[in-house]
Amino acid sequence: MGLNLSRDEVAFRCEVRAWLAANLPSELRDKVVRYQSFTRDELQRWHQILAAKGWIAPAWPREWGGTDWSVVQRYLFEEECGYAGAPQLPPFGLAMCAPVLLRFGTPAQQQRFLPRIYQGDDFWCQGYSEPGSGSDLASLRTSAVRQGDHYVVNGQKTWTTLAHMADWIFCLVRTGGGTEAKKQEGISFLLIDLATPGITVRPLTLMDGGREVNEVFFDDVAVPVEQLIHEEGRGWTVAKYLLGHERLNTARIGTCKRELERLKAFAARRRNGGRPLFDDPRFRDRLSRLEIELMALTMTNLRFIDRFRGGSAPGAEVSMLKIKGTEIQQGLTELMMQAAGPLAQGIERYVGMDDDDRLISSLAPRYCNYRKTTIYAGSNEIQRNIIAKQVLGL
Repeated sequence: MGLNLSRDEVAFRCEVRAWLAANLPSELRDKVVRYQSFTRDELQRWHQILAAKGWIAPAWPREWGGTDWSVVQRYLFEEECGYAGAPQLPPFGLAMCAPVLLRFGTPAQQQRFLPRIYQGDDFWCQGYSEPGSGSDLASLRTSAVRQGDHYVVNGQKTWTTLAHMADWIFCLVRTGGGTEAKKQEGISFLLIDLATPGITVRPLTLMDGGREVNEVFFDDVAVPVEQLIHEEGRGWTVAKYLLGHERLNTARIGTCKRELERLKAFAARRRNGGRPLFDDPRFRDRLSRLEIELMALTMTNLRFIDRFRGGSAPGAEVSMLKIKGTEIQQGLTELMMQAAGPLAQGIERYVGMDDDDRLISSLAPRYCNYRKTTIYAGSNEIQRNIIAKQVLGL
């Protein structure tokens, strides 16, 4: 596709931008731009606003509430939401579990889970990483032993984002023994109700003081067999399909563009030896390099979108979006910290704070939180190995 949008696509972008300006609650947007966390009720509020408009699940088929938008329109919608400062809804149900159900689920599973995901009635989380099994996910040890009409699950998941808010978790579990050469064999994909007896969710405190990630323990947890997705022992096929969708959602181009504009405005106002920080050639050089990388990432994303027009599934090459997108996000937080200087350690909050004061008071926690972006969804080091082996054939 050309890098220029068609007239219809420009009109669509304007429609989305105008709707967001009229319907995005200001109090939710303010929490986004101030880098504040959201409660489940606040996330559900924005979810339900989008669902009422019919825009909550653009990539879903029409019969399940999808919009029938083109891949370009879906990209524009995501970019505009990020640029406007809309809350980022948890992807685990809408953008991860739902595509798996649509691709591998039975009609009964689809009827049971998809409407509740669409309406925001159920929150989901992802049970992949374990102690000692993160990037090397195939080494997972959480077991699921079949006993009649259910599986008995024992083990532990860690770094489980939003498990403390979630109703359900989709898990990779070991139902059989894999060989040393093929550890992926014997892994299955289960949907588990977090209210099931034997499940314990324990929060982990991060460097920024947040508690968005958790440990989840399974002690003789009974899971009905009808909550197995695809076939027993074929869960790795499901996991690879899901990870492609997860990595497509990590670039956050619209959000990066908004943050880049904010950084430029902030640097123009901040003083360094009596001159605007923006006049410092070293700072301006780093900022320019970051802006060029973001432009290149935008163009790369458009090339992938063109490839997906025909309905092809994301392949190993989408790891490039994950690598560059997360590195740019970290770069933006680093430059903002540099612009704030010592004040980035935090200041007292007081009545009458201006926008710069509110921003500075949130910078250090945000910087710490964004250290994780190059690790989740598969660390960037592993992504480079994937590209080397599966794309370059090295």
